[in-house]
Amino acid sequence: MSQPPQPGEPEGQAPDPGPQPGQPYPQQPYPQQPYQQQGWYGAPQQPPPSSNKTALWVGLGVLGLVVVVAVVAITGFVAPGFFLSDSKGKSAVASSSSAAPTSSSQDTATQSPVNIPSARTELPKRSTPLADPTDCAYPADTAKEAAKKVNPPAAGPTPASGTSAVTVKTTAGDIGLTLDRGLAPCTVANFLSLAQQGYYDGTSCHRLGVSGLQMLQCGDPEGTGMGGPGYTIPDEIFPELKYGRGILAMAKTQNPDSGGSQFFMVFGEAELPPEYTVFGSISDAGLQTLDKVARGGVDDAKGPGDGTGPPRIEVKFQSIAVG
Repeated sequence: MSQPPQPGEPEGQAPDPGPQPGQPYPQQPYPQQPYQQQGWYGAPQQPPPSSNKTALWVGLGVLGLVVVVAVVAITGFVAPGFFLSDSKGKSAVASSSSAAPTSSSQDTATQSPVNIPSARTELPKRSTPLADPTDCAYPADTAKEAAKKVNPPAAGPTPASGTSAVTVKTTAGDIGLTLDRGLAPCTVANFLSLAQQGYYDGTSCHRLGVSGLQMLQCGDPEGTGMGGPGYTIPDEIFPELKYGRGILAMAKTQNPDSGGSQFFMVFGEAELPPEYTVFGSISDAGLQTLDKVARGGVDDAKGPGDGTGPPRIEVKFQSIAVG
């Protein structure tokens, strides 16, 4: 039902190699195979010997080659690692002389070089404030049943000013959020309602992007990018919306007003059109947690084939504290 950033939209993307609804950025091309030159696997053809003398020298040369190959084979058998490349050989030596530090399983995931900008993106502001209170409605989602039973927030007048602090406790570390009602009162009311009903507890973030679109998408109890709460929330967007490090935004399908429970946390670059509701920001400590997850890498084998996928360092929500 929902997916965040991909070529088109963030929410509602099925794990499918083709373009999915709800992808926030364009799909990445599959890597090409290395070009192989003709004759790479074959030795050059030798001209036939012109004389017995030439044949003798060729015979001696072959005999010498056999001896060299035998010596190399014996050496490789006796000295393990002889046939490894330099980089692998050095790695083997290093691993035999030092012990790995003890740490949790998520911290031992392979660390990948990820270029993450350090500067935050300023939280956008509305040029014209919303009416306070603002009327909100949460109609039933006719396309899909709820992934987890939950009640929608109360419809009607909703405060459109002030902020709310939230701490998301996850298996990868705490992520602090500040929800801004002045930006998106209906979205904030929905997130707080879901959090207080325990909707997010036990769910895992299912989609990580580390290049092009650097974000972590969460909020689907199904873990597929298709789940939602059984109702939809209105888009609360405006032309000045920008996305980047520190921004918290809602995922949706390509249809308007199709958000529900899925959201994405941006820790780096995110060139997206102003179509995804921004409803808060991420704390410095929370960004450090996201950076760690990003450097752990993406499990491409379980992704949709666009360069995103489940994070190798699992991010499972344990609880959400409001205030």
